[in-house]
Amino acid sequence: MEFTTLGRTGVEVSRLCFGTMSFGDIADADMSGRMFNRCRDIGINFFDCANTYAGGRSEEILGALIKPVRDEIVLTTKVCSPVSDRPNDKGLSRRHILMQVENSLRRLDTDRIDLYFVHHFDPFTPIPDVLRSLDLLVQQGKIRYAGVSNWAAWQIALSLGESARLDLTRFECIQPMYSLLKRQAEVEILPLAQDQGLGVIPYSPMAGGILSGKYRWDERPAESRLAVNTMYQARYGEEHYFDTATKFAALAGELGVSAPALAVAWVGYHPGVTAPIIGARNLEQLNSSLEALDVGMTDEVWQQVASLVPVPPMATDREDDRG
Repeated sequence: MEFTTLGRTGVEVSRLCFGTMSFGDIADADMSGRMFNRCRDIGINFFDCANTYAGGRSEEILGALIKPVRDEIVLTTKVCSPVSDRPNDKGLSRRHILMQVENSLRRLDTDRIDLYFVHHFDPFTPIPDVLRSLDLLVQQGKIRYAGVSNWAAWQIALSLGESARLDLTRFECIQPMYSLLKRQAEVEILPLAQDQGLGVIPYSPMAGGILSGKYRWDERPAESRLAVNTMYQARYGEEHYFDTATKFAALAGELGVSAPALAVAWVGYHPGVTAPIIGARNLEQLNSSLEALDVGMTDEVWQQVASLVPVPPMATDREDDRG
């Protein structure tokens, strides 16, 4: 396993991060443990979670698994998404953040969270107030660093300016969606991260499983997310995604690698990416993603893959300025 520095924190993390959204949901405690051990065997030290995954059960399972090796693990979790239907059980108010960090620490059975993400943007809480809450948690030692997921580049940039102006802890890592089928992060988010020295751990490198090669527009496994999950159906609800996936699987075959491995390796090869987040429901799926470590990705191969979809439009619409 290769390791790299997470942004400018000085923390060394594996080049793959394992996302534990399946823990306690489609993967029971036994399978979760087997996947965790497989990740550890191959050298992964970076594990991503969230307070809402499986209603908190993911944190509980992950906490029990990391306990014997806690000091070897770089642990993340998140706050913002609703945890109940009560009006104040969501968002990024100081009330909610301070309550939820305690709940996450309890479920994870740890005294600190290495990287605490705000999961979404909260339009009702000013960015400086969010930063003050996170700064307080750093000062208390309950979190080591703050991160941000699913924010636009302008929101992240504004937060970095406010952190500097107010002398508050800044976001040190971002977690955007990024895959061959969802390349919007290349326009502003990844360049921003590279310029500002932010770690980047993209999620959904296989585009909800479409790039695994097992889906067709009119053929989806009965238990798959694209068959039962309305969020994924909306996110990848256009036929052209499946057409691209078919071409992608053919290219993977020509290159002599599996489609899942190529999808993860392609994301991880971008110079702005620290570690793609891989997820799985069982060992077979996990092993197919881990094969990304053996893909001989080059500039030429990256461009071959990228050419399967249009280049994302520039933010300024000045195509003549494209480098």
